Amino acid sequence: MEGAGHGRGAGPSPMAGEQRQPQRQPGSCQVCPEQPADGPQQGLFSSLQTGNQSCQLMLLKTLETNPYVKLLLDAMKHSGCAINKERHFSCEDCNGNVSGGFDASSSQIVLCQNNIRNQAHMNRVVTHELIHAFDHCRAHVNWFTSVRHLACSEVRAANLSGDCSLVNEIFRLHFGLKRHHQTCVRDRAILSILAVRNISREMAEKAVDEVFESCFNDHEPFGRIPHSQTYARYAHRDFQNRDRYYSNI
Repeated sequence: MEGAGHGRGAGPSPMAGEQRQPQRQPGSCQVCPEQPADGPQQGLFSSLQTGNQSCQLMLLKTLETNPYVKLLLDAMKHSGCAINKERHFSCEDCNGNVSGGFDASSSQIVLCQNNIRNQAHMNRVVTHELIHAFDHCRAHVNWFTSVRHLACSEVRAANLSGDCSLVNEIFRLHFGLKRHHQTCVRDRAILSILAVRNISREMAEKAVDEVFESCFNDHEPFGRIPHSQTYARYAHRDFQNRDRYYSNI
């Protein structure tokens, strides 16, 4: 994260959409672009219970199998910010189309159980929010007072989470542009800032453009842009080998 030193902490922030629950103050927000149509209506209690159980099961599978997330969990632990499933994740119903958030004040990643509809989407949301948590752990991030700090973390999250993968961009009908990945990262970061900050689009664009080069090229803890799960597995292997190498010095 740009312009910050080392710190201690772990928690949640969202990606690009509307504000979530009013009692939460996330660092950023994300819209879920691929929500399928809702099925038959259920009773309120039954719906909440089913949604929470589904969220918990998808979260568990993500934590145990997704290579992006496994690398980030190892990196958080290595940095002194070990993540605990029961303590640091919360499945909740959210307002609007927000998928999740990183709440630095409570050190929790909030997962919007009413908006996360499938395993692939859960994988991306958890990855995105863990990148915010990693930035929060390793740096003194001024989430609420520095738009530049927020912009940097949003650039990193869009760049490294797989949110701008070719498959996702084709799904959004965005493809064929020169420097497409960079364009996607910039656009998603701007949307995320506008979702949680009452500022003009011009101010959000300015903040992203000011930090873009350095933050886009900051690939920690992956060491590279993981364009697919295969890349993420290679990055995880390299991280583990790097960790072993330094522990033997």
